[in-house]
Amino acid sequence: MATLESSIRAEVTSGGGVAGQVWIETLIGLGVGAAGGALRSAILTTPLTHGVLLGGLFGLAFGLFFAKRATSAGAGLIWGVASALLLWMLIPAGILPMLKGNERSMGMLSDARAQFPELVAYLLCLGMPVGVGLGIRGGLRSRAGQTSFRMGRAIVAGGLAGTFGGLIFGRWMSEGDFFPLLAGVGELHSRTENITLQFVVALFIGATFGMLFQRDIRGYGSSMGWGLGYGIFCWFLGPLTLLPIAARVPLDWSAEHGSELFGSLVGHILYGLILGVAYATLDRVWVRLFIQSDPLNREAEGPGIHILHSVGWGALAGLVGGLISSPVMLATGILPKIAGLGSGFSLFGGLLIHLFISALIGMSYGLLFRNEASSLGLGLGWGWLFGLIWWYLGPMTFLPLMLTGVCDWSTDAASALLPSLVGHLIYGAVTALTFLLLERRYTRWLVLDPKFAARELRRIRPVGTPAPALWFFALVLGVLLPVLLG
Repeated sequence: MATLESSIRAEVTSGGGVAGQVWIETLIGLGVGAAGGALRSAILTTPLTHGVLLGGLFGLAFGLFFAKRATSAGAGLIWGVASALLLWMLIPAGILPMLKGNERSMGMLSDARAQFPELVAYLLCLGMPVGVGLGIRGGLRSRAGQTSFRMGRAIVAGGLAGTFGGLIFGRWMSEGDFFPLLAGVGELHSRTENITLQFVVALFIGATFGMLFQRDIRGYGSSMGWGLGYGIFCWFLGPLTLLPIAARVPLDWSAEHGSELFGSLVGHILYGLILGVAYATLDRVWVRLFIQSDPLNREAEGPGIHILHSVGWGALAGLVGGLISSPVMLATGILPKIAGLGSGFSLFGGLLIHLFISALIGMSYGLLFRNEASSLGLGLGWGWLFGLIWWYLGPMTFLPLMLTGVCDWSTDAASALLPSLVGHLIYGAVTALTFLLLERRYTRWLVLDPKFAARELRRIRPVGTPAPALWFFALVLGVLLPVLLG
C-alpha cells in the first residue's frame, strides 16, 4: 500500500511538473513573441499594438503546441521558422487576399509578392527568436534517450566545414568577382577584402551550423538537407538584414530588392550543400577518432558491401525515377538540353542519356540518404528535398556550365526553368520510394537476428525530430522564392 501511494504521489508530482513546464514555456513564448512583434512593427512601420498582439499570439501558440519539439536551439529554430512561414501563408498571403475578393492566380501572386516584407519579418522577428528561445530552454532540460551535445565537436567540425566550404566556394566565385555570401554589404575597397570577409562569413555560418544541428544530422543526406534549409535562412538573415545593418545601409525587405539578390540566394543554397557534405564528413571523422566505439558488435556487412548495396539500389531507383519523370522533362524542354539533341542525337538516344544520368544521380541518393527513411512518408520527404537539391545543382548550375561555361542565377533564368522543377520533384520522390523498398527487402532478414536488430533500429531516425519542419521550410521556400521573386 505504501508503495502504491508513493508511486501515485510521484505520478501526480511529475504531472504537475510537466504542467508547470508547459505554462513556463507558454509564458516565455508569449513574452519573446510580443517583443518580436514589436520589432516587426518598428521595422515595417505598422501599428505597435498590432505587432505585439500578433507576436504574442504566435509565441503563445508555439509554446503550447511546439515547445516539446524544440529540444535544442537548432530544432527550435527550424520549427519556429517553419511555423512562421505557415502563418504567413495562411494570413498575409492567404486569408487577407481572399477577404479582398482576389481569387485570380496572378492577383494572388501579386498580393503575395507585396507581402514579401511580411515574410521576412515573420521569419526573423517571430519564428527565429521564439524558436531559438524555447529551443535553448528545451536543450537545458535533461531528456531520456537524447543524444549528448558536445560543444567542442560542434565548433571544431562546424568551423572546419565552414572553412573548407568557404575555400571551395570562395575560389569558384572569386574567379568571376561574385561574392554571394556578401550580397547586401555594398562595395568594398579591394578584392582581397571581399575574399577575406566572405571567408569570415563562411566560417561563422559553419560554426553556428555545427552548434545548432549536431543532434539532428545522422548522415550525408540529412546534413545536405539541413545545409539547404540553413542556407535559405542565412540569406534572409545575412544579405537582407545583418549585412546592410553592418554597412549602415537602410533595410530593404521589398520583393524588388529580393529579386536583385536572387543570385545570392542560389549561392547560399549551394554553399549550404557544400557545408552539409563537409560537416558530415568531418563529424564522422571526429566520432571515429574521439568517441569510443564498441569493437565487439560487428557490422552486418563490411564497408565495401555497404557501398556496393547503396550504389546498386540507388542506380536502379534512379533509373525508375528517370523513366517516370522523363515525360515531364521532355515536355518542359529540359530533356533535349540534357541529351544535347541540338548536336544530332535522336530522341531515343537522348532518352538513353537521360536515363544514364538519372541512374548516376540515383547512386548519389543511395550513398547520401541510406538509413534516413523508415517509412514511405519519410522517404517521400527526403525524396522531394533531393529533387529540389538537384534542380538547383542541375538546370540552374551544372547544365549551363557544361553547355555555355557560364551559369545564370537570375530570376529570369529561374522562372524559365520552373516547369522542370516538377519533373525533378517527381524524380526525387520516385527514386526515394523505390530505394526504400529495395532497402527494406534487404534489412528484413537483418532484424531477425537480435545482434543486428538493435543496431538497425538505432540507425532509423526517431519520431519527433525537426525533419518534417525542415522539409516544409526548405521545400516551400525553395519552390516559392523563384516564383515570388521572378
